[in-house]
Amino acid sequence: MTQFDEALRRYYDEQANVYDDMYMRSDLEWRRELEAVTDAMAKALSGRRLLEVACGTGFWTEIVAKVARDIVAIDISEKMLTIARKRKVRSANVEYRRGDAYALAEVSDEFNAGLANFWFSHVPKARIDEFLHGFHKKLGKTAVVFMADNVYVPGIGGQLVTKVGIEDTFKLRKASDGSEYEVLKNYYSSDTLRRLLSPKTSDLKVHEAKYFWWVQYMVP
Repeated sequence: MTQFDEALRRYYDEQANVYDDMYMRSDLEWRRELEAVTDAMAKALSGRRLLEVACGTGFWTEIVAKVARDIVAIDISEKMLTIARKRKVRSANVEYRRGDAYALAEVSDEFNAGLANFWFSHVPKARIDEFLHGFHKKLGKTAVVFMADNVYVPGIGGQLVTKVGIEDTFKLRKASDGSEYEVLKNYYSSDTLRRLLSPKTSDLKVHEAKYFWWVQYMVP
């Protein structure tokens, strides 16, 4: 586990009990976009056997469980998984496991779809190819993938931090106990997402709104 991975795990361990608050903004446009992400995800993954990477508290798992056939949802944070397991989802079609997004070969199941919401921004740019290769190899050809994440909006989610000689960006965030964390958080435009994903995918669809982006594609 790299220093970035460990810092991210510690932060989300600390924030597990309040993490879902990030979705509960009163901004009407925010809520509408979140509904658009939900609708697109449900349509893309309906009836699929699904591997969800970085499931966190199970916020998205609970939603997609209504339409997916089966879900194996993994996360590196045990505190996040503890909260996820308490959600009211159909236990017959959801299994939560502790797992590493960069070691998906260790997940001993077969899938025809993948979900990675609000994870791609936490992947160091130098490890994007590594993550996508492992994710796609685990899912197999013709699997459908859905991902969503944040668009950069000044003033939301903490102060943006850049560092000389490092291509990644970070957010300075205060945890519920008052401690501060520098969390790796990269932001992408629709053009950049197309450039990154097009060579590795087929049937790519990219959507960029004010607060969120989301993509759907097939593993070639």
